[in-house]
Amino acid sequence: MEKLGFTTGIVHGDRTTGVEHGGVRQAIHTSVQYGFERVEDLIGVFQGTKKGGFNYARQGTPTTAALERKITRLEEGVGSICFSTGMAGLSAIFLTLLRAGDHLVSSRYVFGNTNSLFGTLRTLGIDVTMVDATSAENVANAIQPNTRMVFVETIANPGTQIPDLEGIGELCRARGLAYVVDNTITSPALFKPKAVGASLVLNSLTKTIAGHGAALGGAVTDTGLFDWSAYPNIADEYRRSASKEQGLLQIRKKGLRDMGAALSSEQAHSIAMGAETLALRVAKCSENALALAQYLEKHEAIGHVFYPGLKSHPQYEIAQALFKGASWLLSFELRNAERMIEVVNALQLPVKATGLGDTRTLIIPVAPTIFYEAGPEVRKSMGISDGMLRLSAGIEDIDDLIADFDQALKLAV
Repeated sequence: MEKLGFTTGIVHGDRTTGVEHGGVRQAIHTSVQYGFERVEDLIGVFQGTKKGGFNYARQGTPTTAALERKITRLEEGVGSICFSTGMAGLSAIFLTLLRAGDHLVSSRYVFGNTNSLFGTLRTLGIDVTMVDATSAENVANAIQPNTRMVFVETIANPGTQIPDLEGIGELCRARGLAYVVDNTITSPALFKPKAVGASLVLNSLTKTIAGHGAALGGAVTDTGLFDWSAYPNIADEYRRSASKEQGLLQIRKKGLRDMGAALSSEQAHSIAMGAETLALRVAKCSENALALAQYLEKHEAIGHVFYPGLKSHPQYEIAQALFKGASWLLSFELRNAERMIEVVNALQLPVKATGLGDTRTLIIPVAPTIFYEAGPEVRKSMGISDGMLRLSAGIEDIDDLIADFDQALKLAV
């Protein structure tokens, strides 16, 4: 069969690779141990000479493996590893591929928990420099002789800044640096980081890909573009594998087996079902987010709206050139910030919650919640004001959402 389309390939992915008893999707395999008729095969799985086998669920099950194949297909990579959360996957990348004395360059505009993780890396002797990655020149100026990796998010949470994805990709390729791109907000339905030279792609499966606020998970995908044989931090025991396999192999063994952040089969099954409607949900959420952003930008109570789909956004042209849509994430500020709590409480449809990428619209004040621990100086450097509100647009009827904002914003006029 010729190459299938995005959604067709996901919907029929399990069936085309073979599922027992004629099932249309992979079953939930709850076994922790996996036995073999021949002990040689068990040894082969442990040593990596027998492909496709399972020995202990901490490193994967047939159900998680099926999800990994789906994520790999979505990102057009050479392999993926699933984790219990997106943060577990990101931690695995940094803690297995960086060592004390190494240097990481990151976008200044990152998820609050990622910023906290950088603090942990520094205590372990890994230096982190955070720059305004909307300019590749800023990234280039931060590179040091011991720099090993560059990290960015496709669309920053919550300020929606977009890095110079192509320029940074060219820079990393020229300098031989691993280029890690967090694709959570855009998802492979809107953008594939492989197109800009990413080495590794992170997705918090909890959000856009699963999409219903019902399952936790994360994934790391290798695009196949990076030569791991030239990367100095690959352990000798993993250099026996093909160069394109070495990075993921080390992440699986050190980040999944040793750290234990395994994704359960039950959660993997839920995420896999959510992924079947990924493109449909993202299209509707992006449509709603754009309509809300345009409505809010014209409202007299609103001071500023942050959304890449607006022509007023600083990186609007980049979003138009690279993304199939501007995603569900938007943020805004009231002119009268003192009325923020009152306005949020008056909203009836948006759920007052911290999640993202749900089918329901979610809203949260940023400074006193998800970025509270970061402190005022970090918030200022990231462009997060005390009155910023973050919105994750859902799939509701847009007329209902706008009517709800209409009645709530009257309190701020």
